[in-house]
Amino acid sequence: MVIAIDAHRIAYMALPKAGCSTVKAALAQIDPAVALPPEPAEVMQWHQIYPTRRFRPHRWEAYDHGWWRFCVVRDPLRRMLSAYVNRVVELGELRNSRKLLRGRVDLPMDPDPDFFFCNIAAYMDAASAIRHHMLPAWLFLGPDLARYDQIYRTAELAQLGRDLSARTGLRVDIRHENSSCLRLGLDDLRPDTQAALRERLAPEYLYFSGMFDNPFVTGRERACVAALRRVS
Repeated sequence: MVIAIDAHRIAYMALPKAGCSTVKAALAQIDPAVALPPEPAEVMQWHQIYPTRRFRPHRWEAYDHGWWRFCVVRDPLRRMLSAYVNRVVELGELRNSRKLLRGRVDLPMDPDPDFFFCNIAAYMDAASAIRHHMLPAWLFLGPDLARYDQIYRTAELAQLGRDLSARTGLRVDIRHENSSCLRLGLDDLRPDTQAALRERLAPEYLYFSGMFDNPFVTGRERACVAALRRVS
């Protein structure tokens, strides 16, 4: 489902755990179809106003002409680690899984990151909320990033706010929503977990085509790829 601001002909495709709560809160400020709450809204409210749905080509085609289309992306590994911290550790969403509660799946509800990522396919099958946040980026953004007029990294959300303000003539405050207090890095994971993530995320780093440095690729491997590109 495209998140569209009809009054300004702005179209946005949301990627879970890529600043989408922050972007939705910003869009609500310029959307006359949305009545902003008098008090700061709960993060969940932004997702109720603007649900995140997977990419559908026929729906996106309706915004091909006369619309400014954008998305926000995030380093695939950082997105994956953030999803674990937020959804599994902080929100405890695995404790809401009917399959786990009924014993249909034999998995711990509070897995450490190594166990979780080594069994990520099983956890995604056991809990729809986990699957939603762990699915590959192209399922939400589509196969062709060239169809966006602007792509922002999560570190560029302040620039997005300025661009929205310039396009609409309205003030846009970027307030970081749904930020996690905990931090998890690649070095916190076991070698076998890193290997599993390397294999899983390789297609995503290819999808983003050099927008992010693949942390699993060594300097020597990067040099070889660069040499092959020069020859070709």
